[in-house]
Amino acid sequence: MRRELASALRAPQRWAGGLRRTMLARAIQGSNSIEGYVVSVDDAVAAVDEEEPLSAEERTWAEIVGYRQTLNYVLRMANDPHFHFDTSAIRSMHFMLLNHDLSKDPGQYRTRSIYVHDDKLGANVYEGPDAENVPELMSTFARSLDEQTACDPLTAAAMAHLNLVMIHPFRDGNGRMARALQTLVLARTSIVEPAFASIEEWLGHNTDDYYRILALTGAGHWNPHRDAHWWIKFNLRAHHMQAQTLRRRIRNAERIWLRLDDIVGKHALPERVTDVLYEAVLGYRVRRSGHLRRAELEGRTATRDFARMVQFNLLTAVGETRGRHYVAGPVLDELRAELRADRSMLDDPYPWMPAALRAPR
Repeated sequence: MRRELASALRAPQRWAGGLRRTMLARAIQGSNSIEGYVVSVDDAVAAVDEEEPLSAEERTWAEIVGYRQTLNYVLRMANDPHFHFDTSAIRSMHFMLLNHDLSKDPGQYRTRSIYVHDDKLGANVYEGPDAENVPELMSTFARSLDEQTACDPLTAAAMAHLNLVMIHPFRDGNGRMARALQTLVLARTSIVEPAFASIEEWLGHNTDDYYRILALTGAGHWNPHRDAHWWIKFNLRAHHMQAQTLRRRIRNAERIWLRLDDIVGKHALPERVTDVLYEAVLGYRVRRSGHLRRAELEGRTATRDFARMVQFNLLTAVGETRGRHYVAGPVLDELRAELRADRSMLDDPYPWMPAALRAPR
């Protein structure tokens, strides 16, 4: 499935840029939501576009920006022929993630014992290895990532995720680091570019099962000889479901752009506004500043574009001038409702797995 998707994405498509931003935003939203940070998709898109937040409070926004910086690094290193996995690269990623909060020792290994606490159970569910062993464990881990092996890329990436979580080398941010590292390992194998390789969106929608499988695999403490095949099964299911989601979004993007071409042509609007209308159809709040930057326009031209889209009921303005944004107008609402009604269901390749994960062991 991923090879087929990669082939579809390699062909130049007008909608590819918008879809890429959507997938990155969903990954940012998913990974941070797992850690308890409530991130709207609008703020996640704003982070991708390096704009100001629409609704996130200061602390949450700092976490979002930190994760965006880490993903930017993943995007850059995916095809870098000189990149090598080593402890400095991993620690640098951690610094990017948490440099906004120096009290969490970004980029530095923990010096004390660490426990994973389950708030629902009211108990510690995992204890990491002794802090004195972390540097050696991380050196061994980094070497294993950099070695050329015959291991399937999906398995190698899943094990990278698992091993980092179980070593738990940092005071904070271990989960987000492990998920970003999984995406980087996948991207380095060139299955598909990083924006489309991540399963973080799916993990964010299935957080309870994600925590459950980690707890079952770890069994409470550092024990690297335990059987990890259930963890691999869980990741394969996540990849399959996320690939189906991407395939559905590609089909929808093609349909949406064809319809928007008709709308833009009918009202004699410039073709550059199609990207703005595409995001509005997806349900995002759009801003003049983003259009101005992406289309490389003068301020008056961007203002005129939005005025005409409002005039034809394509967009609706919300808020005062300084904080103003735009949402889909009546015409785009009808198109979105039509697409939602025709939405295909995903086919779960492992329908028995959720119940099996909840079975007593």
